[in-house]
Amino acid sequence: MQTFIRIVETGSLSAAARQLSTTQATVSRRLQSLESLLGCKLLLRTTHAMKLTDDGERCYQHAKQLVDGWAALEDELRQAEDEPVGMLRVRAPHAFGQEQLLTPLTQFLERYPQLSVEWMLNDKSVDFLSDNIDCAIRVGAEVDPATVSMLLAEVPRSMVASPELLARFAPVENPQQLASMPWVALSTFYQHEITLTHQASGETAQVAIAPRLFTDSLFAARNSAIAGLGIAIISSWSVEEDIRAGRLIVLLPDWQAARLPVHLVYPWSRYYPARLRKFLQLMREVMPQIGGVQKI
Repeated sequence: MQTFIRIVETGSLSAAARQLSTTQATVSRRLQSLESLLGCKLLLRTTHAMKLTDDGERCYQHAKQLVDGWAALEDELRQAEDEPVGMLRVRAPHAFGQEQLLTPLTQFLERYPQLSVEWMLNDKSVDFLSDNIDCAIRVGAEVDPATVSMLLAEVPRSMVASPELLARFAPVENPQQLASMPWVALSTFYQHEITLTHQASGETAQVAIAPRLFTDSLFAARNSAIAGLGIAIISSWSVEEDIRAGRLIVLLPDWQAARLPVHLVYPWSRYYPARLRKFLQLMREVMPQIGGVQKI
């Protein structure tokens, strides 16, 4: 049944085999065994498509309930103290997951010696089923309403440039002057236009920009700004030391880009194993204490 569920949710026998770390032939044999046991055809397969039969749809719904119930029973019998075990698969943004979250993650693993974590760092959108991910930390991204999401904190951003770059231009005194400046675009959040809000008056300004560099890497944007390639709007925690050291200067500090929300996202289920429940609890506890984020 677990194999059958994986076939349905990934959309093919080969994808299910990859997630289960086995061969397509093994997955096919398990499917045939289940069909023989139940005495009905569960899937209709052609060269290019796969479709559930009516019996297959009913089997899938019942199988999900049975597998969730079995997981709950295993957790209850194996760990009376609700001790998390097994593998937890988490996706986090590359920079945030490498710099800000690694210490609490290490402490979490030290606390639970029977737990392992696959810590995947990238900024791609999440497909929980095909990517076989338990949960994801998303910064500044739109949240799929079909998932469960928990708002943890917000990340302030700073608009910065190097002193060498600013020396080549007239002093920037208002947002409109930013349009004529060179830019580095952190393409996950802005590309051809920025929106700034005056912190005292609430006035907003939209400025069209023509970036010299587009990147989805926070580290690349920061390093390019330090090198004098252009202005960048970057998570404040990543440039605090550069600002103190004079490598970067904050432009128009009264005008701010919107803070980025930090969500913990996971698929809906009737049952969540202890390893996921404990990780959710950890994130709720530590996120407001992490440097560079603000409580909501």
